[in-house]
Amino acid sequence: MNTIKGKQTSARSKWLNLISALRRDQSLYLLALPGILFFLVFKYIPMWGIMIAFQDYSPFRGIQGSEWVGLQHFTELFANPDFALLFRNTLAISLLNLILFFPFPILISLGLNELQSVAYKRLLQTIIYMPHFLSWVIIAGLTLLLFAKGTGLINELFTLWGWPRVDILTNPDSFWIMVTLQAMWKEAGWGTIVFLAAMASVDTQLYEAARMDGAGRLRQIWHITLPAIRSVIIVLLILRLGDIMEVGFEQIFLMYNGAVSEVAEVFDTYVYRTGIEQGDFSYSTAVGLFKSVIGLVLVVVANRLVKRMGQEGVY
Repeated sequence: MNTIKGKQTSARSKWLNLISALRRDQSLYLLALPGILFFLVFKYIPMWGIMIAFQDYSPFRGIQGSEWVGLQHFTELFANPDFALLFRNTLAISLLNLILFFPFPILISLGLNELQSVAYKRLLQTIIYMPHFLSWVIIAGLTLLLFAKGTGLINELFTLWGWPRVDILTNPDSFWIMVTLQAMWKEAGWGTIVFLAAMASVDTQLYEAARMDGAGRLRQIWHITLPAIRSVIIVLLILRLGDIMEVGFEQIFLMYNGAVSEVAEVFDTYVYRTGIEQGDFSYSTAVGLFKSVIGLVLVVVANRLVKRMGQEGVY
């Protein structure tokens, strides 16, 4: 009897502590409320729809009335002749983004951090941030105006200078690098925000001591700045691995054309074509779930490897 009363008292005490904490930090919780609602409405509640990946889903019968088919859609996906092509294209674009795009904001941040003029630094930051606020429709339109073989500005200049025209937009050999460079130009500036914030927390006395010891700027960057932001780089790298099967539907869809279909068809566009255009909701959901599982596995494995090396992971 005393044990039951003790448990009830303990549970009541926990609720009172929780209510007290909510009242004490209510302004902070209100500030976080929009973000919490966003993830709740657009991330967690829609997870209920994952079940249709294991059903022969019909909008008329609904999730509860549709027939269960188990792993049939996943079997169809792996047996599909296009699976190898989709996996290759998605992985190739993601690896290019990982190798070229991921370190690019770090390099920009290191350069901006070395600027002595505050006004010039802010001007450059504003310029490199601006492309982030352009939609992919505008980016695709600018790319077309610049690189179209017939009327593109670059090819018109080449003709004026007596050089041969180059085929970029309809050349399968240049598609992967083109979309990677697009993403770098659009998002690299925005990606510097986190790294610059991390660099701002580095103790300036370390740089002064390094200068007194005769270290130049490159050595200061290598021995002070980079180690100081190492944990931030590792966390962002792990999170990036979680999105390795996500290459950006809108960008790929807008740059897609028949001439580059062999290298441009990725899982994102494939889900759109099977799910929206063909109405095969269960199969497209299975493809999306497969992508998510791959990302989850990579995050878990990378996080464990990082912790074994003595670094801080995501969790």
